[in-house]
Amino acid sequence: MLKLDHLTIVAPSLEVGAAHVRDQLGIDMPVGGKHPEMGTHNLVLRLSDEVFIEVIAVDPAANRPSHPRWFGLDDSEAVRLAWADGRRLRGWVAETDNLDAVLARHGTLLGQKTRVSRGERSWLFSVPPDGSLPVGGVAPSVVDREGRLGAISTLPKLGVNLLSFRVEHPDPDWVLALYKSLDVVNQPEVRKAAQFRYRATIDTPSGIKDLW
Repeated sequence: MLKLDHLTIVAPSLEVGAAHVRDQLGIDMPVGGKHPEMGTHNLVLRLSDEVFIEVIAVDPAANRPSHPRWFGLDDSEAVRLAWADGRRLRGWVAETDNLDAVLARHGTLLGQKTRVSRGERSWLFSVPPDGSLPVGGVAPSVVDREGRLGAISTLPKLGVNLLSFRVEHPDPDWVLALYKSLDVVNQPEVRKAAQFRYRATIDTPSGIKDLW
């Protein structure tokens, strides 16, 4: 079983990503941390007691890892083009308590088990061999915190709440079948649209806003 854990904005830089969230939600994202194994850093915002959103980008101060970075961040041109096209909320992460079992069934889709960390926390994460978003971003990445508390336990409550998370796709039946095969619970709402993209509707102190 896979359960929605967090949403991911893949940004050309942390500053650009933070400005996007500020413009759309009127919220300054709290400080996140660095992922030394991936050469990335992030900002994180609590959306409920169980779900958060992150902005993630290449950390220019970090050493380049010997393996591909996650979330397709090595392809800076693709990240830039998606950003310019308005596709900024690019992926989502599902949580499991048994990543080995998930990858035994779906490793060709989701990738390989990789250990990553941020500060004192470490966890297991599924990363395709080339570092890309799984199934072009339609499938979730998968995290296994091995029974440890995640970052959300320390995040401040800033009066924002996730109301809905949806994927727009030209073939919604295919997306639904994919999520069913992965045994996803509380999956994104799926709608038919000309272009694949994600949208989140979020209640904020200044009203209900869409983030994309």
